[in-house]
Amino acid sequence: MTHVTVYFDPLCGWCYGATPTIRRLVAQPGLTVELVPTGLFAGAGARTMDDRMAAHAWTADQRIAQLTGQPFSERYRDQVLADRHTKLDSRPATIAVTAVALADPARELDALEAIQAARYVAGRDVTATAVLVDILDTLGLPAVAARIATPDVALVAATETRTTAARRAVHALGATGVPTLVVDGRLIASDGLYGRFDDLIRQIQPLPETNA
Repeated sequence: MTHVTVYFDPLCGWCYGATPTIRRLVAQPGLTVELVPTGLFAGAGARTMDDRMAAHAWTADQRIAQLTGQPFSERYRDQVLADRHTKLDSRPATIAVTAVALADPARELDALEAIQAARYVAGRDVTATAVLVDILDTLGLPAVAARIATPDVALVAATETRTTAARRAVHALGATGVPTLVVDGRLIASDGLYGRFDDLIRQIQPLPETNA
C-alpha cells in the first residue's frame, strides 16, 4: 500500500478546493490516505479579517472555483468575509476534526467536508464552537459533538501534539503552506490536486521502469 499524507487547515480555501480530489484518493485502490491538520490559522496563526484580507481571499476563492468547480457562495462573501468582528481562527475546527479522528478516523474527511461546506457555501461561522457542535450532530456524531462543546484537557493536548508534529514534518520537507501532499515521505507538488486525476495518480504511483 502507498501511504499518502495530506496536511491541511480546515479554514484554508485551497484545501477546500482539493477536497474532491482527496475524496477520490481515499477511494483509490492501493492507497491509504491520512489527513493531518497543521493549525496554520490556529492560535498565533489566527488573522483579523480586514478589508484587504477579505479582498485577497475572495480573489483567490474565484481562482480556486475556476480550477476545481468548488462553490464559494455570496452568503459566504457577505457573512464570513464581511465579518470584521470574528478572527480567522481554525483552532476550534482543528479541535473538531481531531476529536473525530480520535473517535472514528474514517469519518474525519466527512467532518472536514461538512465544516468546509458550512463555511464556503452556507456562510456559517465555523470558528464558533456551537456551529461545529451542530455540524457534528448533523453528521450523526453526537458523542464527538458533546466532547468538543467543552474540550477536555486530553483532546486539547492531542490537537496540539498533532499540529506541532505536522508543522515540523512540513518544515522538514521544505514545504510552505497547505495543502501539502506527501507520498511515502516524498513531497508531491500540491498543484497536482487541482489538475487531471490520472496525472496525479502517476505522480503518486509511478509506473515501474522496464528493461529495454
